[in-house]
Amino acid sequence: MDSKTQTEIEAAVFRRLVKHLQDNTEVQNIDLMNLAGFCRNCLSKWYRAAAEERGEQVEDAAAREIVYGMPYDEWKAKHQKPASDSQLKQFEQNKPE
Repeated sequence: MDSKTQTEIEAAVFRRLVKHLQDNTEVQNIDLMNLAGFCRNCLSKWYRAAAEERGEQVEDAAAREIVYGMPYDEWKAKHQKPASDSQLKQFEQNKPE
């Protein structure tokens, strides 16, 4: 496989992952962090960092809107639920030092 095709496939997979997360708003970021070690905010930070590596400036808010499919504050108001004590405990146990 040539590198152009690989890049196109990787981009398609990223878009599919983002769409999946946008469609499954019941999955909370803390659940993603506890299960997989990353969340929507991580993806937006990785997006911004990859843009910066290529000389492009992407503000945090813009990167989050790409990942969330709407402004972050709107997503939080519509979909974010308070973390349970058990979720917070697991997060603290799994957090790297």
